Amino acid sequence: MKNLRNVALGLIGAAALASASDVHDLKKDTFVDFVKSHDLVLAEFFAPWCGHCKALAPEYEEAATVLKEKDIPLVKVDCTEEADLCKDYGVEGYPTIKVFRGPDNHQAYSGARKSPSIISYMTKQALPAVSVLTSDSLEEFKTSDKVVVVAYFGTDDKTSNTTFSEVAESLRDEYLFGATNDAELAKAEGVKQPGIVLYKSFDEGKDVFDGKFDVESINKFTKTSAIPLVGEVGPETYSGYMAAALPLAYIFAETPEERAELAEILKPLAQKHKGVISFATIDAKAFGAHAGNLNLEVDKWPAFAIQEPVKNQKYPYDQNKKITHDDVGAFVQQYVDGTMEPSIKSEPIPEKQEGPVQVVVANNYNEMVIDNDHDVLLEFYAPWCGHCKALAPKYEELAAMYPTSSKVTIAKVDATANDVPDEIQGFPTIKLFPAGGKEEPITYSGSRTIEDLAEFIKENGKYKVDAYDGKNESDEAQAPLAEGMGEAAKAATETIKSAASDAAEAVKTAVGDSDSLDGKDHDEL
Repeated sequence: MKNLRNVALGLIGAAALASASDVHDLKKDTFVDFVKSHDLVLAEFFAPWCGHCKALAPEYEEAATVLKEKDIPLVKVDCTEEADLCKDYGVEGYPTIKVFRGPDNHQAYSGARKSPSIISYMTKQALPAVSVLTSDSLEEFKTSDKVVVVAYFGTDDKTSNTTFSEVAESLRDEYLFGATNDAELAKAEGVKQPGIVLYKSFDEGKDVFDGKFDVESINKFTKTSAIPLVGEVGPETYSGYMAAALPLAYIFAETPEERAELAEILKPLAQKHKGVISFATIDAKAFGAHAGNLNLEVDKWPAFAIQEPVKNQKYPYDQNKKITHDDVGAFVQQYVDGTMEPSIKSEPIPEKQEGPVQVVVANNYNEMVIDNDHDVLLEFYAPWCGHCKALAPKYEELAAMYPTSSKVTIAKVDATANDVPDEIQGFPTIKLFPAGGKEEPITYSGSRTIEDLAEFIKENGKYKVDAYDGKNESDEAQAPLAEGMGEAAKAATETIKSAASDAAEAVKTAVGDSDSLDGKDHDEL
């Protein structure tokens, strides 16, 4: 009886905890009405078996409790029970988090999955893009987040107002923006109208904008000044460094003490090259594998390297040399002066291409992808990536549907073993490099079926090749042969179409517990 009593008490306690949750558990018949009744809602679409959802749960609960006081509700939807509702909102992986301003007005949540980040992000969403400030509200606003941006301009300065509002609207997810017309406040802050001050809770405490008052200059100033002189790279900060679009100097070290020491040694260099290169430490124990992506030797610490994210070029510092202010300073100066060649990691160029999928490596990348007149579909993959392995047989079959004369190349590159010009955020990433437009490749975001990939090539390639029709505008002479091949391929594909679709769904379910940067079902770097 005692055991039964304990079980009963345990169940009562669990029920009490469940009822105490500040996260609203919604169903298909309650979701729309709830969202309609609130100006702003954050919704998590999850699956109970999803490991990332489980990790998010306590952070989400904590944020819900804080945001409840601000009348910003957090809700969750179990997609294993509410499949139709989740399908209605385009949920393809777990967790998917969306910001709602009404049932038909929603956007992806792009913040980190930690309670402080959720709270900060949603607080920004609840405010106007630009908060109007007075002498009574300015001081509190300046410390309301880690980074806030305040503009000072005259009442009749419509141009500056419009320009600043445009920047604020585009960056409202990342930073708080405020503005005041009070000339005395501007004078007290040592700013001439129109002027901008970025207030921050680190480094020197604030940066004053001194560039041309246009969208591009203000945008760059904000992103650059919002980064610490020597910060820390991690899951919550990496996207910010990439968004700044500046070269990033990594300082790898195993202990917090060593990272702090090296940060202090290199801080003068960070100050000297501010706005040109960002400097940041990185935990070598937790993220040491990333050193390999920078062409550094893994497990040899401390280490230093510069990455140019736009071209994805790497400049590793000699790991046999000690990290000192003078030696690293000379290394960085060489990079800034443009006298240093990037390190290029490449597998050997294949002596012969085996199979229908062409193998690309760093040393033949330009030849195979850029410097030709083909539409090139390129898969960036990792050998350990489960999604890449699932895609492989379908990708081979897709490639076999395009004869050499079709002016379409289906190719792949191991992005872990070869340096490629693109910063790849997850695997597999698939891009089409159309003939005549190689400088603007198109990223594929559809389902990974043969039919959808072929349709993507047809719609976006220069030659509009239909793999199922077998007709190629650039090669009419081959039409009868190609048409026969197309029909055969189509017939073969039809027999597996249903199975392929089922398999895709099975893979998605089995590995849907992913934590990709874009919320899709692929593996992270």
